[in-house]
Amino acid sequence: MKSERSYPIYKVSKKAEASLVGGHPWVYENDILEFPETEPENGTLADVVSPKGAYLGTGFVSLKSKIRVRLISRNANDTFDASFWRRRVEYAWAYRKTVLESADLSACRVIFGEADQFPGLTVDRFSNILVTQTLSVGMEKLKPVLFPILAEVLRADGQTIDGIYERNDEALRAKEGLEQNKGWFELPGETHPTSTQTEICENGVYYHVDFENGQKTGFFLDQKYNRRAVARLAAGHTVLDCFTHTGSFALNAASGGAARVTAADISADAIAMAQRNAERNGLTNMDFLCEDTFELLPRLEKEGHPYDFIILDPPAFTKARRTVENAMRGYKEINYRAMKLLPRGGYLATASCSHFATEELFIKMLRSAAKDAHRQLRQIEVRQQAPDHPILWGVPETNYLKFFLFQVI
Repeated sequence: MKSERSYPIYKVSKKAEASLVGGHPWVYENDILEFPETEPENGTLADVVSPKGAYLGTGFVSLKSKIRVRLISRNANDTFDASFWRRRVEYAWAYRKTVLESADLSACRVIFGEADQFPGLTVDRFSNILVTQTLSVGMEKLKPVLFPILAEVLRADGQTIDGIYERNDEALRAKEGLEQNKGWFELPGETHPTSTQTEICENGVYYHVDFENGQKTGFFLDQKYNRRAVARLAAGHTVLDCFTHTGSFALNAASGGAARVTAADISADAIAMAQRNAERNGLTNMDFLCEDTFELLPRLEKEGHPYDFIILDPPAFTKARRTVENAMRGYKEINYRAMKLLPRGGYLATASCSHFATEELFIKMLRSAAKDAHRQLRQIEVRQQAPDHPILWGVPETNYLKFFLFQVI
């Protein structure tokens, strides 16, 4: 480590050292052996060293969080100026251009937090708008430097970016001592659009995106290629899409040639958006149902139904380790009901977007549900999140989406 470094230093335990060397970027407060003599300013940079004083990395300090430091570099020679962050953005964008089809670049995740070495930052692109969510104080302080660079890098590549909208209405910000808010980020010398709605095209399907009021940043981009996999199987089938939200799986199934598709959701607003998206795409082989899936599936079992393809893409049933057991019971209930409903030879697409509901737990749940339903599962495909949401080995938090396609026999 260079002797002229002036950053405050946190000395960490052997346990933390092993985690950092293994690739994880977080330093927890209870793993710190020695704190800087003078407490650094919240959101500024600090060095992290091993119990023997070996340099482990540099990261943003968060004084309010249990995660005290989030590493951004493991190179003692790095200088954290605007050029550094421009290279990071260029690197992230070049990766998307490599792993995505060119048609998908207009609706993709540009930055996926720790997986892109931007801890606590999400950036989604919806056509001409970048929508951000900032969940760490270090990234919050960096915005005046970083956000103009984001627009500049994409525009330099010929992409049309008309504005950056912030969706910081997320409760997790409180853990960083940050207030919730949302609104346009003012790019220097520019005026932002007046509308907070836009349109995207994914897999040939058009969607209306309300990035001011929609969930998360406005639209879930991580299932894009899983939706395509469903469309490929849907031709000629009668499909029930539970937890349809804005209708994305249902729309892909309908456009894929399904005989009929029912899109179901407990939210009337979600159903209205799904109907709007169906009309935009000229899809007439769809109907819509505003009903709780936990009530819908038992009702269909009693009353009878025509469905031979069921899609389960629920919201995260757990966002904490302490609620995993209850969540797995919920996952089992809906999967058991779907397996019971399907005729022999029917098809099931089932997903979980919770990091805490691990693949091991999810598979165990599916085996149990199939056993109780007296069904056997013929696996067609196991999939995960789209590659613009990369999984960084050593950082299990980046590996969250499980997606299975089965024939139920």
